[in-house]
Amino acid sequence: MIVLRPFKTGDYVIAADIEGTVVEIGLFVTEIDTPANVRTIIGNAKVFGGIIKNFSANPFRRVEGFAQLAHGVDPKDAVARLLTNLAKIPNISDTPAPEVFVNSFTLAGPVLTVRSFCNTQYYWDVFFAQNQVIVDTFGEAAYPTPETHHQINRTAA
Repeated sequence: MIVLRPFKTGDYVIAADIEGTVVEIGLFVTEIDTPANVRTIIGNAKVFGGIIKNFSANPFRRVEGFAQLAHGVDPKDAVARLLTNLAKIPNISDTPAPEVFVNSFTLAGPVLTVRSFCNTQYYWDVFFAQNQVIVDTFGEAAYPTPETHHQINRTAA
């Protein structure tokens, strides 16, 4: 583990199905603090026996979210408003630029995928700010709340 270095102290990882910040890497065990601040000690054989995801290895991460629109809301208007407001979030990268596009359709209306990018250390700040921008943008635009509609047709017997 010490020689191969798939991660280092301070990296945010998922190793042996444990997610958190690496606190210490020893000869026999790796210590990780979980997001709930629980120190978890994992045998290095278990760490190397599975998949390791290192969220700190790359200089930036994609922050992805979804936004449900109601029927009748113009998706082009929603996309334009979101792109304008996403650019105001602190720590969002200009390159790659934020993206918003129609992803799918539900009974409630179109669903947008909202993507922005940030330095790895700001991931959670941007994640929550991006969700707040979606709520605030749709509220300022006075978009209706998405609802599903069902039509029941009865035929005479």
